[in-house]
Amino acid sequence: MPEPIWFKSPLSDAGGNNCVQVCTNTPGIALREGSEPEHGIRTSPSAFRALVRGTRASATAYSA
Repeated sequence: MPEPIWFKSPLSDAGGNNCVQVCTNTPGIALREGSEPEHGIRTSPSAFRALVRGTRASATAYSA
């Protein structure tokens, strides 16, 4: 299995500890907190898409 490659938002702080990191080159989608990289969760691509869609919808509704 390849080494996990973690991505974070460019809006995160320079130290990388104020963010949620995402890894897509593992089975499923992995998520972890930047300040606690040893803890995380794994989910299916479809569940992750639903999370992102729900978050976007909530953010749009909240800022409106």
